[in-house]
Parts: sequence; structure tokens; C-alpha cells
Amino acid sequence: MDPTELWQRYQAWLYYHEGLGLYLDISRMRFDEAFVAQMQPKFAQAFQAMADLEGGAIANPDENRMVGHYWLRTPELAPTPEMQTEITTTLDAIDAFVAKVHRGEIQPPNAPKFTDVLSIGIGGSALGPQFVSEALAPDFPPLTLHFLDNTDPAGFDRVLNRLKDRLSTTLVITISKSGGTPETRNGMLEVQHLYQTLGLNFAKHAIAITTGGSKLDQVAQSEGWLATFPMYDWVGGRTSELSAVGLLPAALQGVDIRAMLKGANIMDSATRQAELKNNPAALLALAWYFAGNGKGEKDMVVLPYKDSLLLFSRYLQQLVMESLGKQYDLDGNLVCQGLAVYGNKGTTDQHAYVQQLREGVPNFFITFIEVLKDRRQGSIEVEPNVTSGDYLCGLLQGTRKAIYDNDRDSITVTVPEVTAEIVGALIALYERAVGLYGFLVNVNSYHQPGVEAGKKAAAEVLELQRALLTVLSQDKTPMPLMDLAIRANAANDVETVYKIVRHLAANDRGVKLQGDLARPNSLLVSMA
Repeated sequence: MDPTELWQRYQAWLYYHEGLGLYLDISRMRFDEAFVAQMQPKFAQAFQAMADLEGGAIANPDENRMVGHYWLRTPELAPTPEMQTEITTTLDAIDAFVAKVHRGEIQPPNAPKFTDVLSIGIGGSALGPQFVSEALAPDFPPLTLHFLDNTDPAGFDRVLNRLKDRLSTTLVITISKSGGTPETRNGMLEVQHLYQTLGLNFAKHAIAITTGGSKLDQVAQSEGWLATFPMYDWVGGRTSELSAVGLLPAALQGVDIRAMLKGANIMDSATRQAELKNNPAALLALAWYFAGNGKGEKDMVVLPYKDSLLLFSRYLQQLVMESLGKQYDLDGNLVCQGLAVYGNKGTTDQHAYVQQLREGVPNFFITFIEVLKDRRQGSIEVEPNVTSGDYLCGLLQGTRKAIYDNDRDSITVTVPEVTAEIVGALIALYERAVGLYGFLVNVNSYHQPGVEAGKKAAAEVLELQRALLTVLSQDKTPMPLMDLAIRANAANDVETVYKIVRHLAANDRGVKLQGDLARPNSLLVSMA
């Protein structure tokens, strides 16, 4: 298209939300009117399915659960008075607890105030809070937030060593719906052990965010932890940022969580519109469907042109990929659906992989995130009539043009500035877009059987490890790998046996390997 035609297309497809000051531009996606007409019946079905979901329909048949993260910011939509009350009561309890912590009314045993927060969680219990912290935490927060979001011992050491002098003034939040998530449980046990070693009373520092009656809830109640806040079975991890999971750590840092909820509420209203051009989430879903032919054939590269939004792409990775990456559709057909997401930030990526994006394999589309306001105060000129922020804007516009000119498509989301209200709106926008797209391609966006399969396989590896240690402790004679595998009833899985004993030997766990390490089958294994 020539510039005049592109300008007309831009105006025809531009979405603007006056209340939020948010723009959405999908004009640089090369769909035509025939494609839009073809998609209208699919969207009619998706809009109805989304309305049913918000009304309390069982949207996760695998677990017989409703999906109600939308109710978190509009409690009156929850299907029962009890649920409505629980949502508002929890929010009030978070506000009251945080206020007491900030004032020093809830304090550590030997200091006037808490100084830090250590959040232990994984997946949605970490990615959302990390994104919001990076985006919105003040430069000098009332409490500084830290994360244990893996089961990496060296990672534990790194965070805890940095906190060691302030552990006596650190609040510890453990986040787990069941209380049995291994990575989170491991982190909690490591922290408890360190507190005990230092002579600190862990319970006087501890908070649980979990389901009522869970293993974690029982521990918190029996040990007298400072507080517990609920996780709901109708809120999945990747959509839990606007529940206690994300709101409590954000509020402790001084983030305006009510503004986040307000922004999400406003966006929810906008994305309930059953009119394609007036619904920004539907426009995103339309663009995603077009880009990947409804099969995820192209990746989504997310480039926020703002340092504070660095983790937005990482947050979206889980939201999009865990929701849409499914082997089977709702009718049981093999579909292998999904939409891969990656990204870092602009303009950093223009010095990294934008070269490939412009001239390499065209297996992607870009989502640019533009922030209009450069900074709180004015900027100096780095060149006549040009500021650093002008460069940022120019590089975004230039990259968008260069990409399009070489037959690569893009979407641009523009917001006025990075505020709590805008972050809440962005979360809600992409939650709804994922939900609508899931209905368009007929997959269940609200379960994750692949994740559960990985957990089950990991449990089997650990059970095999226990069997191997039992065999080795009963017979001290060095034995070949195959003999060990046979005796542990794992003759068909010698490779796993090898990797287990190699790991145990490397960590001085009482296992010794003798022989040529380059030839695993030659090794003899014994207890050291």
C-alpha cells in the first residue's frame, strides 16, 4: 500500500479508549475485509462463550471448575453472594494488613518495622508479581520485594545471602494453592531451616496465600503464622495477579492496588463489547488468528519500549502459551495448538535480534508497546530539538516501518504512561484476548495437562532415585549401571538411572562413580 492508503487503513482500524488513553493499532496486519467477514460467526460464538464463562459456566470441565478471575475486579458479577462477599472481604483484609505493616503495628519480634518481603511461589504465583513489581514499585518502597521462584539451591543461596542481615525484618509470603507444589514447598523449607539456624521464629515472619484447608493452610494455622489470605479454585495461577497472589506483595511495596483493579474493571467493560471493532481484546484475537492462520504458525514477539515493562513479555509467555498450547481441542481432535511468545524490550532488541526479524525467517509478528510519556520531569536535549525520549519514539516508529516494508506484520499498543491503572488494564486486555482466541480455535484455555504431565514424570524420577539409593545401601559392592538399573526395576530406563547417580555423585550425596566418565556404560556405581 502507498502511504495514503496506509493512513486510511490506520484510521479505519484504530481503537481508542478515552477513559484509559489507550490506543490499539492492528492496521499493520495484512488481513482484508473478506477475512474479517469470515471471522464474524466465530466471534459471535466466542462472545457468547465468554459471557457464559463470566456468568459462572463450568469452563474447566477437567476439574469441574468455574473460571472467575474477572469477578476479582467486579465482585458483583460473581454468581453467589458468598463469593461476592469473600472477594470484597479479602481485599479489605489486604488493605488493613498492609496498613498495619507500614505503620509498624504488625512488626518483627526485635525491630520496629519490617523492611523486606520474600515471596515464595512459582509460575503465575511469581511471574505476575515480578512484572508488577518491575513496572510499578516506587524507587524507595516501604518494603523491598524479593523472590524465590524455582527449586534451584544456588538460586536460594543467592537471594538469601543478599537478605541475610535483614532476615530478622523480612516478611515471608508462601504462595501455593494446594500447599504441595514442590518448588514452593522446597523454598519454604529452605527458608524455615535458615530462620531456625539463625535463631529466628519463622512463624512471626510468615504469611500464607493458599486455599482454605490446604496443607499450607493447616501448617500456617497450627504454627500461628501472622496471616493467611485465600486462593480460589476458580482462579488459575496465570490469571491470579489481581487476587491476593499479586495484590498483597504489590500493596506491601506501596503500589496502588485499587487503581490496578479499577484499570482492569474499565478494560473488562470495554472487552465485553460484542462488536469486533469496539472490542480491543477481540481485535487482538483477530490479529493473532490471522497471523498464524488460526494454528499459531507465527510467533508473537513482544517489544515494550519502556524499561519498566521489561517483564511484560515474560508474563505474557505464561498467560498465552500455557492457556493456548494444547494437544487436543474441546472435541478431542488432535490439533497441537499454541502461540509462542518471546521478547525483551525496545530499543535493546534493535541491537540484538531485530536484524533477523527484518531480514530472516518471517515466522513471527511483533507487538510493540508504546508509552507516550517519557518521564515525570522534563528532558534535556541530546541534539537540537531532540531528547532521549524522542529517540525512543523515533526508533519504535522506524522499526515498525522497516519491518512492515519488508513484509513483516505488527500490532502497536499505546498507553499514556505506566501507572497502576494502566497495568491493571493491560493485564485484563490480554486475559480477555487469550480467552476469546481460545474460543476461536476451540481449545480449553483454562487447564494445563502438559504441566501436570511434567510434574508426574518428575515424581517418577524421584521415586526411582529412592529405589536406587536403597539398592546401593544394601549392597556396597560397585556395580555396573545396567545391574543397578535391573535391581531397581528400571532396566528400560538406564539413561535416567545414569543421570540420577551422576547428579548424586556431583553433590557429595554418598554415591561414587568409577570408570571412564566419557563412556557411561563403563561406570561402576557404589556408595562412597
